[in-house]
Amino acid sequence: MSELPSPREIAQDRLLTIPNALSTLRLAGVPVFLYLVLGPEADGWALIILMVSGVTDYLDGKLARLLNQTSKLGTLLDPLADRLYIASTLIAMTIRGIVPLWLLIVLVARDVALLATVPGLRRMGFGSALPVHFLGKAATFNLLYAFPLLLLSTGDNWLATASRPVGWAFVIWGTVLYWWAAVLYGVQYRQLTRAEREGRLPAPLTS
Repeated sequence: MSELPSPREIAQDRLLTIPNALSTLRLAGVPVFLYLVLGPEADGWALIILMVSGVTDYLDGKLARLLNQTSKLGTLLDPLADRLYIASTLIAMTIRGIVPLWLLIVLVARDVALLATVPGLRRMGFGSALPVHFLGKAATFNLLYAFPLLLLSTGDNWLATASRPVGWAFVIWGTVLYWWAAVLYGVQYRQLTRAEREGRLPAPLTS
């Protein structure tokens, strides 16, 4: 007779939660942001979407822990929304000439490099990604706060002048942390593959 799932396992399988709704809202904002920046170039409204995305990114993790609403879907939606916002914002700003092409290449190359670990992680039973490292969240924080500032810097007023150096400071720190987190992720992946070869692979984390 099979055991009944524990309350924790039931909670992990929930779909309709406040954090998941916030992550879904962030995902829905991506195409709207792209249209506003690349279509009518309504930077003010695009800026509001970026700010809402940053706030909801902070809230969904806090609420998930506070309300005990962590879920497997949430662990996928949250980083997916982060990566889509980073990629879409970079592409849009590169097309507009707000950021240079090299920044797009450096940041996208990092995610492409991590994609190479997905087949191995799935083979070892860890899904498509390892738990998000604190440095990765810090990098995302820096980048998501940099983009609104860079969008503000497109004008020729005092606000644009003040936003430009602060925005680039966030970009530089965010890029360094983004790659640093990737290096730590790579080290962790290498340790897992070595453990697999030696027959001492740990059980995948479920929380």
